[in-house]
Amino acid sequence: MTTPTAPSPSRPTPPYFERHIFFCLNERKNGEASCSQHHAQEAFDHCKRAIREANLNGPGGVRVNKAGCLDRCSGGPVAVVYPEGVWYTYVDTDDIDEIVRSHLKGGQVVHRLELDPGVGR
Repeated sequence: MTTPTAPSPSRPTPPYFERHIFFCLNERKNGEASCSQHHAQEAFDHCKRAIREANLNGPGGVRVNKAGCLDRCSGGPVAVVYPEGVWYTYVDTDDIDEIVRSHLKGGQVVHRLELDPGVGR
């Protein structure tokens, strides 16, 4: 029986997913702004489909995740891509397609869709 070899500092284990994109799907009941008011679920569904159609899903690829409140709803709808930590806002599925094509597939941040750093709750 062989013992698994621990990753060495010179050869780290590759991440299970190269990138994650988290979509805020939060719905606030108190009247405050929330991403669900801006068709966030539809954008999430569209992104999942686009990632699958581009064969970017699965290990070594991109994981599309639902998130509760990301605390930036006043700029909503919002999504964030890790490991880069790039925050996006979007208007429609064309914007989602651009994020998929440019950032999630090509590694290039879509600067025109970046969320202003000062935007919070």
